[in-house]
Amino acid sequence: MSPAPRTSQRPSGGADWRDVPLAPVMLLFGPEDFISSRAMDDVRRKLRARDAELELTTLDAGHYTAGQLGMVASPSLFSEPKLIEVASLATMTDDFLQDALAYIKDPAPEVTLVLIHGGGTRGKKLLDALKALGVPRVECQPLKKDAEKVQFVSAEFSLAKRRIDAQAVRALVAAVGASLSELAAACSQLVADTTGMVNTDDVDKYYGGRVEATAFRVADAALAGNGPAALSTLRHALATGVDPVPLVGALAMKVRQVAKVFSARGSSAQLARDLGMSPWQVDSARRDAGHWTGPALVTAIKVLAETDAQVKGEAKDPVYAVEHAVTVIATAARH
Repeated sequence: MSPAPRTSQRPSGGADWRDVPLAPVMLLFGPEDFISSRAMDDVRRKLRARDAELELTTLDAGHYTAGQLGMVASPSLFSEPKLIEVASLATMTDDFLQDALAYIKDPAPEVTLVLIHGGGTRGKKLLDALKALGVPRVECQPLKKDAEKVQFVSAEFSLAKRRIDAQAVRALVAAVGASLSELAAACSQLVADTTGMVNTDDVDKYYGGRVEATAFRVADAALAGNGPAALSTLRHALATGVDPVPLVGALAMKVRQVAKVFSARGSSAQLARDLGMSPWQVDSARRDAGHWTGPALVTAIKVLAETDAQVKGEAKDPVYAVEHAVTVIATAARH
C-alpha cells in the first residue's frame, strides 16, 4: 500500500464525519462518541479496502509514556500499513504532547494517525499545531437541534436507499431523539424491519410507547382542538406511569412554535432561518395556527406557565394539573 498522500490534508474545520478524508494525520474533535465512532469506522473501512493486512494499534493519551508513538509507528518486519488510534487527548500526558508535536511535523510513511479529542482546551498547543499544518478535523459535536436530528434521520435513510415521509421523521425524532446512538439504531431497525415508504404508523408500532412519542401525540391532538383524543392519550400515558413534566414540556414547545409563526410572513425556509426552526416545524406550526386566535394563544401560554410550576412541585395533584391544561388548550383551539 502506498502511504497516505500528504497532499490530502486540507484546512481543518470542515471534514465530513460520514466521509472522512484520509491523510497521514487526522483529528476527531468533540464529545459526541457516536459521531466519533462512525468517523473512525469510516477510516478503518477505507484503509482496509486499500490493504486487508492493515495493522491496528490503539493508544491512550491519558496513560501515555514517552516514546510509545515512535515505537508503534516504526516500520514492521513486513512493512504492513499501520493505523494508530489515540484516544483521550483531552487528558493527554505531557509526554504525549511532546511526542505528538514532534511526530506530526514528519509523519511516518505507511502510517495513518487518528487523534481523538473529546473537546475542551487541554492540549491547545497540539490543537493549534494540527490546525497550522492543515490536518483534517472532523467535528464530533452533539446534534442538539431538532432540525439537525431531522437531517440526520433523512441522511440515514438516504444512505440505506430507503424513503421515510416527513411526519415519520418528526415522530421518530420526538420518540428517540435524545440520544444520537438510539436514533441511529432506530433508523437501522426501521430499515431492516419494514418495506416501502416508512410512515408514522411504522414509527408508532416500534416507538409509540416512548414518553417523548406519547407527549408528541397529546400535544398534537390538543393543539388541533381534539380534546377527546388528547385526554384519552394523556390518561393512558399517565396510567402507565409517564411523568407529567415531559408532557407539559411537549405542550409548551408546540404552543411556542405556533406563537412564533402566528403573525409571521414568508416562506417556510425563510421563517425557519429567522425563527430558529426547521422548515417542517414551520409548516406544522402553521397548520396548527389555523386553529388559533391571538387571545386563545395567550390563554394557552398562561395555563402552561401555571401548569409547569404545578407539576414541578407547587400542586398537590400534578395529574389533575396537566389534565386541566390539556382541556383548556383543546377548548381554546378553534375546531
